Amino acid sequence: MTTPRADLLAHQLDIIWALFEYHVQDLDDAACLWEPSPNSWTVRQDPSGRWVADWQVPEPEPVPTPTVGWLTWHIGYWWTTTAGHCFGAGAPEREAIAWPGGAQAATRWLRGLKDTWRAGLLALTDEELDSAGRTAGLPWGEGQTLVNVAAWVNVELAKNVAEIGSVLLSRQAHGGVSAASP
Repeated sequence: MTTPRADLLAHQLDIIWALFEYHVQDLDDAACLWEPSPNSWTVRQDPSGRWVADWQVPEPEPVPTPTVGWLTWHIGYWWTTTAGHCFGAGAPEREAIAWPGGAQAATRWLRGLKDTWRAGLLALTDEELDSAGRTAGLPWGEGQTLVNVAAWVNVELAKNVAEIGSVLLSRQAHGGVSAASP
């Protein structure tokens, strides 16, 4: 039987996910790569054809404005990493997590991650939710209880989904003409 806290986390996830689905219902590749400012982080094909995300540590000041492609990669990156540590045998390094290369592929990737995460949550007992064992090795949240990491996943997803919506609204307001264009 599912615990009330796992049900609550899954319910929150479902609400946030409905907003994601609303934003991506007509998403296309051009919208994913539209740059909202001259200082944007996006996803690019490397010489081998693999899609990699812009990244810099420490983040530059000001932080670049992300594209929808970058935001979908970012969701996939932290969700792959978090699910791998919490429900699997670990996760690949950030550099190994590539963007799938298009709006439809990115949406399928994220739907799969959401389904994996949701199923994992609903299988948890209260004891597992209150444990930090599954968060060991997690680059963020190490030592936190799984329930706290799961709550963070919902907050982080809500933030990224809102950013996707904001970028898409900005693109619409600019008639699809990139702010990064001359």
